[in-house]
Amino acid sequence: MDLKNKRILIVDDEEDLCEILQYNLGNAGYITEVAHSAEEAIKRQIGTFDLILLDVMMGAMSGFKFADKLRNEMEITVPIIFLTAKDTENDILTGFSLGADDYIPKPFSVNELTARVKAVLKRSQKEKGKSQSLIKAGEIELDTVRKRLIINDEKIELTKKEYEIFKLLIENQTRVFSRDDILQRVWGNEVIVSDRTVDVNITRLRTKLGQYGQYLKNKSGYGYYFEL
Repeated sequence: MDLKNKRILIVDDEEDLCEILQYNLGNAGYITEVAHSAEEAIKRQIGTFDLILLDVMMGAMSGFKFADKLRNEMEITVPIIFLTAKDTENDILTGFSLGADDYIPKPFSVNELTARVKAVLKRSQKEKGKSQSLIKAGEIELDTVRKRLIINDEKIELTKKEYEIFKLLIENQTRVFSRDDILQRVWGNEVIVSDRTVDVNITRLRTKLGQYGQYLKNKSGYGYYFEL
């Protein structure tokens, strides 16, 4: 699992510490940026980072307030590691309740921090991989690893072509695909089939989807699309 070139935002008002962290994380292969306050950090494109190293005790906006804003107002899920001299049990519990992925009391060794950064990034990458393998729409889940459809926790058996058609439509919700589009993307040049083949597979899919079959829609004269 390659963690090199991961982007890390360091948010801390101790300039000397930021320089040390930038130097050592840079040597470990990470790309780092620094913000010396939460107010400065919030102007960055935070969603583009892979990890935030966040000091708790800063100026007008503390690290706790900043994390709360990220998680609850901006709905940003980038992993956060708190760096702080506040290491009481209540402080640590507050950090985790705000969605922290780790909490490192100051002072700490650079080796320890680098190891924890690597562990959090690995865990985050694994979780991201899992989420990308599961396409969700309401109570419908399409597992693209196991190639199966699950509705309300019940497994629905699909043929290979039904699965490929449904995956195409649910991955591109509201986009209309003509019969020719579907034939080309699902069957390619493997066999010669007619437009009617698409209609038959869509009909079967609607039946298997039960009450959710209504969300497989047809735009007359254009083609099919999925819209929940």
